[in-house]
Amino acid sequence: MSSLVGPDEDNPLGKPPVPEDVQEAIRTLIRWAGDDPTREGLIDTPKRVARAWLEYCQGYQEDPAIHLSRIFEEVGGYDEVVLLKDIPFQSHCEHHMAPIIGKAAIAYLPRDHVVGISKLARVLHGYARRLQIQERLTAEVAQCIWDNLQPHGVAVVIEASHACMTARGVRTPGVGMITSRMMGTFLEDDRSRKEVLSLMGY
Repeated sequence: MSSLVGPDEDNPLGKPPVPEDVQEAIRTLIRWAGDDPTREGLIDTPKRVARAWLEYCQGYQEDPAIHLSRIFEEVGGYDEVVLLKDIPFQSHCEHHMAPIIGKAAIAYLPRDHVVGISKLARVLHGYARRLQIQERLTAEVAQCIWDNLQPHGVAVVIEASHACMTARGVRTPGVGMITSRMMGTFLEDDRSRKEVLSLMGY
């Protein structure tokens, strides 16, 4: 069993305990990269990195659909597009664990109820805070809204920069990747699709 660093003199703020084998794995990576994990500036790095990754990946600890469980039926007859755009997010590429930083636009055409607008951002963050690829993230967000709100249509567009491409490998900064997922009316009706993309700024 892994030994833990608990809320003692080494952890006065009671932060999440970090298993020793996790810390050692990070020390191994530091050594392999060419540095000395015992030098002053790196002594506490394994704990910091481990806790940071718990935060980066906290989406694994939640079901994003829970954010769509409370709906509002008194909408005054509103039946047009509901759109939240320019939602900033951060994720990590599952291939290199490098940052994915971008923004999303999420829209749906309500059937007979709506959801609090902030909940759309919460759904995005729930899936983004996992190891991801942008294509799957786009599909997961759209599917979650489609399944839980049962609207006439869903449209999700994500634009992001990938550090696995900008900071390593081909090293091409300033490049953005765009993915989209259309469902229902936005997939089947060309005019509706053009309208929602125009509202999103595409």
